[in-house]
Amino acid sequence: MTKRQKFLATSLILSLGFFGITFLGNEDRLIGISALSVASLVMFAWSLLEGLNKNATLLSLILPPLFTLGVGLFWFLLPSTLYARLPIIILYGIGTYVILVTANVFVVSVIKKIPLTRAAKAVSFVLTLFTHFLLCDAVLSLKINILLSSLIVFLISNLLFLQGLWISKITREIGKDTLMYSVIFSYIVGAISLILYFWPVSVIFGSLILTISVYILLGIGQAKLEGRLFKRTVKEYLAFGVLVFIFMFIFTSWRN
Repeated sequence: MTKRQKFLATSLILSLGFFGITFLGNEDRLIGISALSVASLVMFAWSLLEGLNKNATLLSLILPPLFTLGVGLFWFLLPSTLYARLPIIILYGIGTYVILVTANVFVVSVIKKIPLTRAAKAVSFVLTLFTHFLLCDAVLSLKINILLSSLIVFLISNLLFLQGLWISKITREIGKDTLMYSVIFSYIVGAISLILYFWPVSVIFGSLILTISVYILLGIGQAKLEGRLFKRTVKEYLAFGVLVFIFMFIFTSWRN
């Protein structure tokens, strides 16, 4: 099979997997979603097998299972009708195919630079933020222990930061700067989730704040690793962060 055929087959099989989860009971759906997340990892590895090696190219396999898990957990919030969930299945299939294409670009770029790399980075950046939002929304919705919740947010963020920072330079080895920044940035996001526990915000608003934090930190980190971190760039990101904080403060209900 050609790569394109593998990509189409993977997207179709995983989408059908989501369709199959529709017929499971509520108690079995979490197991089904977890199994589908593992299956997405296996299917992506099969689709990208030619370019994967025992090096940093394996980081391209981080986003697929987390994307599947994020969409799957969001699945629980939807009405149980097929008409409500069919658009999500279609969007998931399209998203899966797009992630496959971008991951293939990154894997190939390790060997040789190609013109599509810049566009692939932009698309991957957006999908990373989308995935982070869905996963944080699920974590905050659980209302679990504050420390456990912050730890999970830290782990999710660390994985996504690791992949998101690696694509900045796309090398065979994971740079020390990439590892350091991913840990520091994840710690910051985890700390923000800890603060949000004492801040009377809704789950969606809290998830949005955490995702915006990732947007700012990942944007600055990528710019730093690519050697284009200028004062103007930092000021723009920080100004955006301040505006979000002001917006959050104004629209927070302090009555409860």
